[in-house]
Amino acid sequence: MKHVIVILDGAAGWPLPELDGRTTLEAARTPNLDALAAEGTLGLAQTVPEGAEPSSAAACTAILGYDPVANAVGRGAIEAASMGIALGPGQVALRLNLVSIVDGRMSSYACGHIPTLDSAAIMRDLSDALAGDVFSFHPGVSYRHILVVTGHRELFEARYTPPHDISDKPVSAYLPDGPGADLLLDLMERARPVLAASAVNNARARKGQVVASHIWPFWPGVAPERLIPFAATRGRHAALTSGVDLLNGLARLFGIDRLEIDGVTDGSDNDYAAQTAGALAALKDHDVVFVHVESPDEEGHAGNIGGKIAAIEDIDREVVGPLRDAMLSAEGGMRLLAMPDHPTPIAIKTHVGEAVPFVIAGSGVPANGGGGFDEHSAAATGLRVDPGHLVLDRMLADQID
Repeated sequence: MKHVIVILDGAAGWPLPELDGRTTLEAARTPNLDALAAEGTLGLAQTVPEGAEPSSAAACTAILGYDPVANAVGRGAIEAASMGIALGPGQVALRLNLVSIVDGRMSSYACGHIPTLDSAAIMRDLSDALAGDVFSFHPGVSYRHILVVTGHRELFEARYTPPHDISDKPVSAYLPDGPGADLLLDLMERARPVLAASAVNNARARKGQVVASHIWPFWPGVAPERLIPFAATRGRHAALTSGVDLLNGLARLFGIDRLEIDGVTDGSDNDYAAQTAGALAALKDHDVVFVHVESPDEEGHAGNIGGKIAAIEDIDREVVGPLRDAMLSAEGGMRLLAMPDHPTPIAIKTHVGEAVPFVIAGSGVPANGGGGFDEHSAAATGLRVDPGHLVLDRMLADQID
């Protein structure tokens, strides 16, 4: 039997007065997700354990079927793995955003979603000026990059705030703090004149585009140990498609094949049809395929109600629809699981650790009266899976109760 998991990153949320008290999932037109809810098993899953940061690192680790506490890996190390950066025993990898801070406030945690070519050039400027025995700069996708620090493992114990948690807020209260923070604060200050002199940054300013005024390090991680490959834990060969380094890094760490599909991005320009076609093709030689779509989360962080609804509808139409058709006609049987990793409420533009709706449908999956794919319908079934990493066990079980 084949299994496909669709991760609608950040698609869950809170009721909004602008939507007459509905969530974006409720407001979105999702006939395919709603059909799965009617045909299969609908419920809520607690993907973020109590006390854990409500990030995709924890939540997506759970969706992949791993306990995010027992298998915790710092996000910097996960994204470093995606980029092929091998961390030594004395090194810490931190996520490094290019951000725009205006009048002391976080104006754009994503530097206006700067194109990768622009940000790579800016990262080269930073590397030329600041890299050495302690710091190395590694360009990633768009505003997301990696800083590797050698000889300062104490950074792993410092306190950090992700910049997407403080949109429009004064940054002074959220700077790195604790062991090693002075090292990073000094680097952040030394980066400012480098950014101000960057030819690409100045070209962006002349065009009226958002410029990278600061670097913002956070989410540290060290090289993980003793992670058990997916095939060893599940006895199945898995693949994953995503447009972000986090998911690709998790795939590398857990021995899940990464699918290279042209047009897969982290935003609304994602080629959903190509991603779906690539996932279906991968089922020929894989037992399990994960399809991660980032766009609802990006729109949630931007506070864009219409954009988040459009992203959810795009996924329903261009990802879930074709996958459901394939499920209904699959020889040998197929199951489909769809769920967000965490909510990204529009009202606060960041993640929370609340339970998310999930639906499993397909061969041998009983219906439990789901009225639609949204937070309230899922809660109404009374089914709650906690811890959330057991959802995958339920999907892969020979018989689902």
